[in-house]
Amino acid sequence: MKIIVFLYCFFPLSLLAQELTQIEIFRDQWGVPHIYAPTDEEVCYGLAWAQCEDDFQTVQEQMLAVQGRYGEVAGKSGVVIDFAIHFMGFREVVEAQYETKLSPKIKKMIAAYADGVNNYAAHHPEEILLKDTFHVHPHDLVVGYMLGVTQLTEATNKLLDILSNEVEMKQSDIPKGSNAIAVSKRKTTSDETFLAINSHQPMEGWYSWYEAHLGSEEGWNILGGTFPGGITIFHGANEHLAWAHTVNHADFSDIYELKMHPEKKNFYELDGKWLPLKEKKYKAKVKLGFLKIPISRRVYESEFGPTFKSKNDKYYALRFVSGQEIGAVEQWYQMNRASDFQEFKSALSQQGLVCTNIVYADEKDNIYYISNGKIPVRSADYDWEGVVPARSETLWTDFLPLDSLPQVLNPEAAYIFNTNNSPYNSTAAAENPVESPLNKTMGYQEQGIENNRSQRFLELIAQYEKLSWEDFKRIKFDRTYPQQLQTTNMRNLELLLHLDAKKYPDLSDAIAVLDKWNRETELDNTSAALFICSVSQLFEQL
Repeated sequence: MKIIVFLYCFFPLSLLAQELTQIEIFRDQWGVPHIYAPTDEEVCYGLAWAQCEDDFQTVQEQMLAVQGRYGEVAGKSGVVIDFAIHFMGFREVVEAQYETKLSPKIKKMIAAYADGVNNYAAHHPEEILLKDTFHVHPHDLVVGYMLGVTQLTEATNKLLDILSNEVEMKQSDIPKGSNAIAVSKRKTTSDETFLAINSHQPMEGWYSWYEAHLGSEEGWNILGGTFPGGITIFHGANEHLAWAHTVNHADFSDIYELKMHPEKKNFYELDGKWLPLKEKKYKAKVKLGFLKIPISRRVYESEFGPTFKSKNDKYYALRFVSGQEIGAVEQWYQMNRASDFQEFKSALSQQGLVCTNIVYADEKDNIYYISNGKIPVRSADYDWEGVVPARSETLWTDFLPLDSLPQVLNPEAAYIFNTNNSPYNSTAAAENPVESPLNKTMGYQEQGIENNRSQRFLELIAQYEKLSWEDFKRIKFDRTYPQQLQTTNMRNLELLLHLDAKKYPDLSDAIAVLDKWNRETELDNTSAALFICSVSQLFEQL
């Protein structure tokens, strides 16, 4: 029996890497590095070297940002990122947890990756963005992980809400995202298990996928995608199992409004006591032409997390799970090394990776979906979608166990999926996870909150009692809208295709075009173009 993995990504070609001690880096016809070494640590060194060969600029930009020095390269836009990372307190968390939270093994691997980047820089000084100053510390890499995971949880959006004086708005806008599908051999004509990994990441930049094959004599053997600065594969396949990630939309962060003392500056109330805000001052430099101008900013910290004075003169604190957890790097490594479902589930139980759906399949025909996350234990007495008052009963410190999260293992329907839709629709209707009152505090999309991709998938999968590999690819590459069009914030979009031309004579020509639309989206489909333009105009009116 074998498992077939369909990995759909795009990665750049590059030159052959030079041999480094016992590390071998081979490039296939697409330029993907296959890295082999006696130990996992040496593989990490080789991965760092290969990533630097392919895109040393991006690796440097990430590391300079987590060091608070990106403004020296990118100017104003870079210094904004520098201060955002400072304000979120990642560096302090890493320094406090690094020695005790991470295993000796993973710390050696992180250090080896840092050595690889630093040695590449030493051999290629002409490529260094900040001459004679670039050096990566192992802590930098973990700060980079925290930043990436925070982006996935959308906590950075809430930070921007605070700073832009829009914190009264609820977080209801759900962005576009990825697809993942697993089908058991019980539903395939070839007695094989299928998995589609289709993550919608940018083609370039900090969070574009970097494909690699990693193998060591210690048994690490995995192919898939990671980000620049990642020391393991984030999703892909080893010889026993495979998994995909899609972004999920649980509540991983909260905004608190602090009650400030009417007279004593920078004192806030907690349980009847007035406590001082802890003041921090950060410095950075911003590039202006050939000059580097030093600037500084103050940020505060309360018991609830990083605290900011908004434009409306109110004080808000941002508490976010990814700002307290450095274990993503450890968990992903254990997921890479897992050889069966029990080991994979054990890796998930670490809850170091605090977000993202996971769609899993293995050689024993287990298929599994979980809307993974580290969800705070919250009081049901508060509306966690909005701003909550800063009180001891809202100051969460504990987290729900993994088994409390929406998940499905080996359903009778023999398929699971996620397209960033509700986790309560992940397989056939009769076997979906049941939404409980607990979701009021977890913040997942409610049952019935779907998108066009999830609806279309269900239309397609219903056509097959069993499907072939070619059928599976047709589903993956299907570009047709479903029969009931909707979005998460526009449930009646289908009405646009059923307008009465007699009521809107000025639009009769356009209505006639939409009436004939076959719901397909080929590049030359003018009806699809008209529909998309019309919807874009509607969105601007929301």
